[in-house]
Amino acid sequence: MNKVTMQDIADALGISRVTVWKVFNNYTNVSASVREKVLQKAKELGYTKGLAEIDDGVMEKNVSLIVSRPNSSTFWTSIIHRAAQELSLHNVNLMYTYMPSNYSDSFRMPSILSNGMVQGAIVLNVYDKRIIKQISQLSIPRVFLDTVPEIDFGELQGDLLLLEGKHTTYLITKSVLDRGLKRIGFVGDIHYARTNYDRYEGFRQCMEEHGLAVEDKLCLTGKIGIFSYSKEIGDFLDSLETLPDAFVCASDFIAHTLQTYLSEHRERIPEGIVVTGYDGRTEYAVGELITTAKVKTGVLGKRLAVQIIYRMEHGDAPYELTYVNPPIVYRDSVLRG
Repeated sequence: MNKVTMQDIADALGISRVTVWKVFNNYTNVSASVREKVLQKAKELGYTKGLAEIDDGVMEKNVSLIVSRPNSSTFWTSIIHRAAQELSLHNVNLMYTYMPSNYSDSFRMPSILSNGMVQGAIVLNVYDKRIIKQISQLSIPRVFLDTVPEIDFGELQGDLLLLEGKHTTYLITKSVLDRGLKRIGFVGDIHYARTNYDRYEGFRQCMEEHGLAVEDKLCLTGKIGIFSYSKEIGDFLDSLETLPDAFVCASDFIAHTLQTYLSEHRERIPEGIVVTGYDGRTEYAVGELITTAKVKTGVLGKRLAVQIIYRMEHGDAPYELTYVNPPIVYRDSVLRG
């Protein structure tokens, strides 16, 4: 007798092999009636592979990590590592699915995201609007960490976790103003990520509520190329006749880039300059010197894992927008090049 296959079950029921595969992998978007028919037909035909695991509720699941440039910093790798650890405790495998940094006409969504191989997705470090919109149209449950400002929460059709930026950066900016400094600039591409936009809004609100105008010439908020940060920030600083009293930066990476420039132009800051950051990245020496928001990457990774597990188990629940509020670490923040 020939070995019974999933295709045999599919043919007997007049459904696709993918649907049968989904049943044997606990895919959440298969109706209870179809699931019951598949399992019953499998038993009738003598197909037993995986049936015990399904009956015991221990069948493994797969979650795709949809990510662009996962190794760009330890910040991202720490989040990914902790998410993988947490998912493994729930018998869920985390599988990489790489995305380009920018959309092109040749881009095609990887088939693994639509062929039933994965039951959910965590979207991380993807900041291209067209790619995000295509991800939002997938049939699998999704959890996003951050997004682009041009896309509203409702368009994502998934859960969204955001690092709180507006109030946090408001308080960071206030700590600079409390030192008697008034001429303050902001550096960060506010079109790149929703979190960057929120941080600029916190900076702007704090300045205005303290009776200070935001000087556009002291702020670099336009688009900055992913691979040309040093040059574009350097050109911006070169364009300023005199540097401000302080810079509020959208990230520690930007603060690090500023420090590199200042170390090469010490004559521009004879008495130093106050610089703040956000995210508390450990790979940059400047992170131990400046006021910053300390993002606990391990907690964030676990939170993403818990959320996608919930979303896979409760596909009909309303989508959730969650803010994670990092603590502020106040430091001297004076850089002397």
